[in-house]
Amino acid sequence: MLSVNQLRVSYGESEVLHGLDFTVAPNEIVAVMGRNGMGKTTLMKSLMGIVPARSGAIRIGDSEITGLKSYERVAKGVAYVPQGRMIFPTMTVQENIETGLSVHGGRSVPGDLYELFPVLLEMKGRRGGNLSGGQQQQLAIARALATKPKVLLLDEPTEGIQPSIIREMARTLRRIRDEKGLSIIVSEQVLSFALDIADRVLVIENGEIVHEDSRGAIDEAKVARLLSV
Repeated sequence: MLSVNQLRVSYGESEVLHGLDFTVAPNEIVAVMGRNGMGKTTLMKSLMGIVPARSGAIRIGDSEITGLKSYERVAKGVAYVPQGRMIFPTMTVQENIETGLSVHGGRSVPGDLYELFPVLLEMKGRRGGNLSGGQQQQLAIARALATKPKVLLLDEPTEGIQPSIIREMARTLRRIRDEKGLSIIVSEQVLSFALDIADRVLVIENGEIVHEDSRGAIDEAKVARLLSV
């Protein structure tokens, strides 16, 4: 569903990602893990087209999207939930979700989105800025899903969210994968959350992938060491 080949990304003359290679299969959840400053958010922004690639290729299925603008990537099937959620605080919950419908000309919020996030149905008339952090994260995911993506990118989704909501989010992401057939890439530092949701874990360090394992074969001690060095 998504393939990344020899992706290099720089800020000015400083290269941050050094030739990354990986793929994400249909219906697969991949967790990209690493400490702060290792390149996780830069990778997510590059996949979304917010930060341009210096070289390399990004493909959705058979379509290369490397040179496309962010909104063009959304039309090709990429959706992005940024770190910090970035919902529209003065708009209602329903209005926030409706901003995602414009990609394909939808007019009303699909009922299945409210089934995934019942709290949003209860609060659809409330302003986004009045929601808790966990509720805002659910809103940001629902808004992304409204674009009908093939690939969903989540950057640090557990940041600032209480443990009970994190567990609920894990269940919801697995359900989204199973029911909608999405590929999901999650940038994450919390190992327990990654192990709860991911089919595969990649560890990034200094802009390079230094470890990769399927969930069933993962060496938790090794990954934990890489995250704490």
